[in-house]
Amino acid sequence: MANIKSAKKRISVVDRKTARNKRVKNHIKEVLKDFDKAIEAGDMTLAKEKLVLAEKKLMQAAAKGVFHKKAASRKVSRLNQRFNKANA
Repeated sequence: MANIKSAKKRISVVDRKTARNKRVKNHIKEVLKDFDKAIEAGDMTLAKEKLVLAEKKLMQAAAKGVFHKKAASRKVSRLNQRFNKANA
């Protein structure tokens, strides 16, 4: 356990940031699962809506530092590839 006041503060700050990151990542996982279900069901209109939502959430997470910017772009690109392949 930390004894110095600044170290105690850093522990609480890290806990808050960790909780926020977990919330964001869990939300993104839910959106991606919805996208997968729509693709498997063959519902392309729903899949397109979920794709747009997933892209938005991934870019927001990258802006907040939850994901690296290029990692988020890579995930979006792969989602678009899957959508286009299923749509063709």
